[in-house]
Amino acid sequence: MSAITVYGVCAVSFMMVMYALERRGRRFILWFVLGCLLSSAYGFLAGAWPFGVVELVWSAIAVRRFATTRDE
Repeated sequence: MSAITVYGVCAVSFMMVMYALERRGRRFILWFVLGCLLSSAYGFLAGAWPFGVVELVWSAIAVRRFATTRDE
């Protein structure tokens, strides 16, 4: 397994865990943004630029959600 593949598995796994924890507080939305950016970097590094672009879009959507969400 290449280093890029290991990085991708870690980045995407982190992103999925943060997505699952989003309802626990705003900070997890911010961590999800980071996971999307890490996954996007993986997509570009792996040569899968459509995946990288989609993850960039998801990170922008998550930033907006972070900005409009308040902790309860």
